Amino acid sequence: MAALGALVKKVWSVRRFVVLLCAPLALVPVLLSLPPKEGRCLYVILLMALYWCTEALPLAVTALLPIVLFPFLGILPSNKVCPQYFLDTNFLFLSGLIMASAIEEWNLHRRIALRVLMLVGVQPARLILGMMLTTSFLSMWLSNTASTAMMLPIANAILKSLFGEKDTSKDMNRENEENQASLQQNKLYTVPTEMQFLASTEDKDLTEEKEVASDAVSDLKKEEEYKTNIWKGFLISIPYAASIGGTATLTGTAPNLILLGQLKSYFPECDVVNFGSWFMFAFPLMLIFLLLGWLWISILYGGINLRGWRTKKSNIRVDAEARAREVIKEDYQKLGPTKFAEQAIFFLFCMFAIMLFSRDPKFIPGWASLFAPGFISDAVTGIAIVIVLFFFPSQKPSFKWWFDLKAPNTETQPLLTWRKAQETVPWNIILLLGGGFAMAKGCEESGLSVWIGGRLHPLEGVPPPVAVILITIVIALFTEFASNTATIIIFLPVLAELAIRLKVNPLYLMIPGTIGCSYAFMLPVSTPPNSIAFSSGHLMVKDMARTGLLMNLMGVLLLSLAMNTWAKSIFQLGTFPAWANIHAENATSLLTAVENVTLSALNKI
Repeated sequence: MAALGALVKKVWSVRRFVVLLCAPLALVPVLLSLPPKEGRCLYVILLMALYWCTEALPLAVTALLPIVLFPFLGILPSNKVCPQYFLDTNFLFLSGLIMASAIEEWNLHRRIALRVLMLVGVQPARLILGMMLTTSFLSMWLSNTASTAMMLPIANAILKSLFGEKDTSKDMNRENEENQASLQQNKLYTVPTEMQFLASTEDKDLTEEKEVASDAVSDLKKEEEYKTNIWKGFLISIPYAASIGGTATLTGTAPNLILLGQLKSYFPECDVVNFGSWFMFAFPLMLIFLLLGWLWISILYGGINLRGWRTKKSNIRVDAEARAREVIKEDYQKLGPTKFAEQAIFFLFCMFAIMLFSRDPKFIPGWASLFAPGFISDAVTGIAIVIVLFFFPSQKPSFKWWFDLKAPNTETQPLLTWRKAQETVPWNIILLLGGGFAMAKGCEESGLSVWIGGRLHPLEGVPPPVAVILITIVIALFTEFASNTATIIIFLPVLAELAIRLKVNPLYLMIPGTIGCSYAFMLPVSTPPNSIAFSSGHLMVKDMARTGLLMNLMGVLLLSLAMNTWAKSIFQLGTFPAWANIHAENATSLLTAVENVTLSALNKI
């Protein structure tokens, strides 16, 4: 048994290498069971899906495989594959990432966060609401991971001022050991040392506890349970708000941009999805979900006590809230007066959002109508604004400088340097987006998407509203274990063809699938924000599963409600659009050709 155990450990230690070598061999039957070109394309897609799910290769490296495999297997020439990695959708995403780098460079995001917390108050329920509102707003423009990592240290300082550092029980010590073991096993994301304040505990003097009266012990236990629950509510609300907030804008999270890119690949005539129309649909959905999520977390973890609305606060809690208020105020004062650079960044950020929203809002003519149709896209708008960041001065210009001969002749620093942008922009996500667009192009050119559509006949009788709910549930469950970016890359081609078969607007199925990828709340490994909060040492898997189950259910129902109400008027979902009809006609002719090729091949056999 010892030898077997040692062997299993060795195999586990090289599991990625095993997957890397065995997956291509295990998928060989796919090449033999499908028509030649479709089979080769499906082989590449399944291989990439396995590598993405197991992380046998880094996600960005796996995304580069189409550049090698598509030309070698005769699916697409390299001059058609490579341009997919820098479509205008990628540049829209890049503009958002660069703007986020400038905001982080000058701590504007921290000033906004602390200001919101000062406004909402320091009662636990209000603080949780403030945390969620701030995190969701930041994740609309920054990455979900960056928003979570920025807000958790702020939560750290507030919690320490409310409850101190040593108010955790022996049970918390046991939970911490379990969490640390889970972290080592799953290799979750780590956080800075100052964020792991919850992991340190000290045993209390047992002799003193014996001397305390039974009533006092009971009150102490209730207070301890209250503190523990509030702590969990704080920590769990931040990653959930980041995931919800990222859905509100096209640049908020990668799956939204993958939808836009694949729409342009499959349905080139589709022009109803842009920054403005998406914001009009997704922002109300985000607000409703955020409010319901706050109520659920506050009720579950004691921020809102339904039984004790009239219960008078103890002096301990009043003093703790006063300390928390002082901590927030002190942190805000440490930022000093608002700098010229912060004001400039805020102005350019507002211009960034307003120009993207007003380019073509659909319900009224946008400013892009002043130019030739089709020439101005969201990418043009975003890049135009962020270019200003690299030459706009970070200090207020002074006209006196020109006439003061003794003034230092130092070069003025811009709001953002290219070196800083190189260091902070996650270029791997750009490659991951490109890999998804290359896969979509391969599916289209090889006829694989048509072949998949031809196998979806049994689903033609499913009512579209039921299909929306089923799709959201399946994708939300799948993304609990896999990267949300990889998940949507795999599912979108299937959803597009299913919509053609059901004779419904493809957006009716593709939008719920895209947003459903962000509704991963149940497991620490589901998203990087979940992992960051879990690694604090105070949350257990059962806490996230219990809270996340209802969050997932609420997300599915709210998304179904949105798709069948205001989304219908925004995206014209009530009719089968002409741009999808053209694709359906082309698909029918291609499917007939594929069937003829398959039959001729079988006749030869």
